[in-house]
Amino acid sequence: MTTDVNVKMDALPGLDPNALPLQVKNLQVEFRTRNGIAKAVNGVSFDVAPGETRAILGESGCGKSVTAQAIMGILDTPPGFVTGGEILYRGVDLLKLPEEQRRKVRANKIAMIFQDALSALNPVFTVGFQLSELYRKHRGMSRKDAKARAVELLDLVKIPAAKQRVNDFPHQFSGGMRQRVMIAMALALDPEVLIADEPTTALDVTVQAQIMALLAELQQERNMGLVLITHDMGVVADVADRISVMYAGRVIEEAGVNEIYASPAHPYTKGLLESIPRLDLKGQELSAIKGLPPVLTNIPPGCSFNPRCRYAQDVCRKDPSPPLYTVSSDRTAACHFWKEVKGDE
Repeated sequence: MTTDVNVKMDALPGLDPNALPLQVKNLQVEFRTRNGIAKAVNGVSFDVAPGETRAILGESGCGKSVTAQAIMGILDTPPGFVTGGEILYRGVDLLKLPEEQRRKVRANKIAMIFQDALSALNPVFTVGFQLSELYRKHRGMSRKDAKARAVELLDLVKIPAAKQRVNDFPHQFSGGMRQRVMIAMALALDPEVLIADEPTTALDVTVQAQIMALLAELQQERNMGLVLITHDMGVVADVADRISVMYAGRVIEEAGVNEIYASPAHPYTKGLLESIPRLDLKGQELSAIKGLPPVLTNIPPGCSFNPRCRYAQDVCRKDPSPPLYTVSSDRTAACHFWKEVKGDE
């Protein structure tokens, strides 16, 4: 599906059509609370190429969703503040743009699927109204043309009887169908990058597979970059090209999906993989990472994972935290003992 009116992006100073559609460099976000400053994102960097799927993986509270909100410019301020780094769209730092110019990128070029479709959709308007509003506001279409596009979008995401369902309210759709509506809304303006924040949360396994297959199909058709935020190792294995593993606000390992699964180089990544149920270990107790993630207002010195790590030694408990060591030409891991973790020594 194509749009009738192209959004003019030449108003963005420094726009480089040859640059990557999304680059995040040393992003830092903190929440200023009564209990202190919580460093939710602490130096996160990654990029996304056209057609590439970048998975951001980690436990709840590691900073995945906050990173996405910072990229989209929808962080609640206060208490959340972006305190450093760059978020580049085609070479333009979105953090330096006034809100009016940043709005031209949001949804038009970088869009987001939210975790809870029922909360994200407005319960008092039909899905057709909410979809067509994007075309009226961003493309200047008439109500009739915008509604026709809304029907096309529902067809695109394979909602049966789209002409009739366009007049339904969000509560009249099942969880899986609401998630399809959210995908349709995110894709309405043909973004170059789609951020999917836990897109299969609270859906049964069959519907999860359908949603992920739909995203993969639409991504391939549009050569769209995809940022997949999840804690589900199974989902990542099936769809991701590269993985950024996060812990306590930092990326602690980055590599191609096959490398990560074949030989993790960080103890946290290794623990996540070992905790996946396996058919050949049926009846045996599941492995688990001991302890709990740190409180972000009181992150321990040195490596933030050291209180839970079986490889930890004195150097791991002293500042500064370990840098991202080069494991291979396109792989890094923030662990002093990555060779032992991989089994190289």
